[in-house]
Amino acid sequence: MSTAQETTLVTTTRVSCDGASDVRGGAALGHPRVYLEIDERGYVDCGYCDKRFVLKGGAADQAAA
Repeated sequence: MSTAQETTLVTTTRVSCDGASDVRGGAALGHPRVYLEIDERGYVDCGYCDKRFVLKGGAADQAAA
């Protein structure tokens, strides 16, 4: 059984992830907040929850179009 990777389109190269920002009740259900930097690939994956952040208009966003 395979689950699809959660992807979020963002407008800045520096993002934060706590694994529960979209969950009612918040961080108690997630992981420690980490700050991530999107590089020339146009995306970055969270090392805790594998959520992918894609820079709007970046290389990864254009490749998906």
